Amino acid sequence: MTTSAAVIDDAAAYARAVQDAGRAAAAYYAGGTSTLDDDAYDRLVRGIAAWEAEHPGQVLPDSPTGKVAGGAAEGDVPHIVPMLSLDNVFSAEEFTAWTVSLGRRIGREVTRFHVGPKLDGLAVAARYSNGRLTRLITRGDGTAGEDVSHAIGTIEGLPAALAEPVTVEVRGEVLMTTAQFEHANEVRTAHGGQPFANPRNAAAGTLRAKERAYTVPMTFFGYGLLPVPGTTPALTERLDTSAHSDLMELAAGLGIHTSARTAVPDTVAQDPEQVLARVQEIAAARADLPFGIDGIVIKADLAADRQAAGSGSRAPRWAIAYKLPAVEKITRLLEVEWNVGRTGIIAPRAVLEPVVIDGSTVTYATLHNPADITRRGLLLGDHVMVHRAGDVIPRIEAPVAHLRTGDERPIAFPEHCPRCGSDIDTREERWRCAQGRNCHLVASLAYAAGRDQLDIEGLGQTRIVQLVDAGLVGDLADLFTLQRDQLLGLDRMGETSTDNLLAAIAKAKTQPLSRVLCALGIRGTGRSMSRRIARHFATMDHVRAADAGAMQQVEGIGAEKAPSIVAELAELAPLIDRLTAAGISMTEPGATPPATAEAGPGGDGTAGAPAGSGPLAGMAVVVTGAMTGALERLTRNEMNELVERAGGRSSSSVSKKTTLVVAGEGAGSKRAKAEQLGIRLATPEEFAALVAGFLD
Repeated sequence: MTTSAAVIDDAAAYARAVQDAGRAAAAYYAGGTSTLDDDAYDRLVRGIAAWEAEHPGQVLPDSPTGKVAGGAAEGDVPHIVPMLSLDNVFSAEEFTAWTVSLGRRIGREVTRFHVGPKLDGLAVAARYSNGRLTRLITRGDGTAGEDVSHAIGTIEGLPAALAEPVTVEVRGEVLMTTAQFEHANEVRTAHGGQPFANPRNAAAGTLRAKERAYTVPMTFFGYGLLPVPGTTPALTERLDTSAHSDLMELAAGLGIHTSARTAVPDTVAQDPEQVLARVQEIAAARADLPFGIDGIVIKADLAADRQAAGSGSRAPRWAIAYKLPAVEKITRLLEVEWNVGRTGIIAPRAVLEPVVIDGSTVTYATLHNPADITRRGLLLGDHVMVHRAGDVIPRIEAPVAHLRTGDERPIAFPEHCPRCGSDIDTREERWRCAQGRNCHLVASLAYAAGRDQLDIEGLGQTRIVQLVDAGLVGDLADLFTLQRDQLLGLDRMGETSTDNLLAAIAKAKTQPLSRVLCALGIRGTGRSMSRRIARHFATMDHVRAADAGAMQQVEGIGAEKAPSIVAELAELAPLIDRLTAAGISMTEPGATPPATAEAGPGGDGTAGAPAGSGPLAGMAVVVTGAMTGALERLTRNEMNELVERAGGRSSSSVSKKTTLVVAGEGAGSKRAKAEQLGIRLATPEEFAALVAGFLD
């Protein structure tokens, strides 16, 4: 998809656009406070370039099209070799045209491309003398940069000493991972500062800060090696003649952090088609990465091709950046809504001035909880940086504080439950109505009756409202005491519909413990966690007898979550007793209770659960994409249940511990990661044959 260009109608509009672009770049590279998000800046620069193409005699000297990206901040440390930026393409067609142009320039078809993620950070040059890191320099205007050596020691992946005592310059990108960004904002706000708008701005501002009362870590990714005065002739020749992929292996061997150990390692492609396939793989993995990328960098891998192509004044001709759609935009926070969930949780939701991000119009974003609003220092009317990637729910990163006008106003927190008017329990970060589930009884019951919980067919929200309004149901247990004459007395309930509903309720009594736990809607648990708890403890009695220490033995339950789960189970004790009395199944088929409450995690990674039997025994299985054939009608929850019935352990993420990935139609980043890690893949049909004896 090609990023649209800003429309520039005349010379005056062109001059204003050049000025706006210069101000935005200067603000960003001086301290990470740009007035424009990436997409707006790209559209502005493309508009400037389009106008200049039609008016070549009127190009202003300050135009960004003639400058190295990042060149707004001047420096006084000369670069030994110009530190150039990259030209951009925004579509497969533009990339293909670039490869044709490159082939014409060097007089031959390029047969090896180096393909890797374009890290969303700040370019720097790190100079090593005899293996010791001596100086760190920003890109600056490409010919000279700013000395930021004061940041040495705060950047992970940039060692103070290399594995070999060589003299060399390492070029790369300094950024903040998602975790580092969250930590940086916690530290920054604790010291009275405004939170950073996003990880890129945080890295840019932090790298230059010299007199802060605190330090926060950043991460370095190396993307180049080159000789400097003092480099030995043998190493100089190696650096000048090696393929770029070999240089990256050398950098990793010296102890420099590269993309090699990430989910999107650099790869070599033999032709443009392979490059584009890799572009799609990296794009698919983007949402799950623990660091930001805004594109893919494609380079001629062979030194001879790079030398033949040469470089222009602002960018090398042998490399290009394939930009991905922006996942962050600046918009305004108009209002905050307070919604009550089925368990009584009071959740704030941001109402935004509509903005298009990655092809979708975003009007709402998550705000998590009141403490999160306070930490981020948000005000109504703020310009905010909104992040959305893939199917991830949009979230507000932080206010863009330097755009405040003074008209912003505080966000009012509710004093009483916005749904029923009851008191609010504010003891935890996530506030909750004092009435708990009873505040939103209809939603709570509708969830419990859902297909992935008790699967009570015919008990939709309309029917539940009818039952609640008639006073027949006041909690989940009441569903199982309904009498035929009570139902026949309701509107639109004939004999057939009544008998069908009673049969569905009776069938729900036989559901396994995992589904009963899920139906209870215990905070901090969902379908996957409910299955883990049920398989670990096997019976409800063992679940209820567990203290926080025993609960922590379940995979994925840590020291913070365990006490909350134990406390909520105690709170639900009267309801569980009534469900038991009504004949609800409180056991998990095939599971065996732990030998002792203190039993530790099992060696097979199932957190103490007994070793499974069946074709998937001891296997960690990830299901991704749309299922077909015999599995087509199964929900993702039912697929995970099938995995566990067959002796395996279901998981939602692919890692080195994953044994098998079932990849259906449309499988994206998880399939790509499995291929990278060499994990076994199975089609839905192959998997169905493997677990045929366990299909219902």
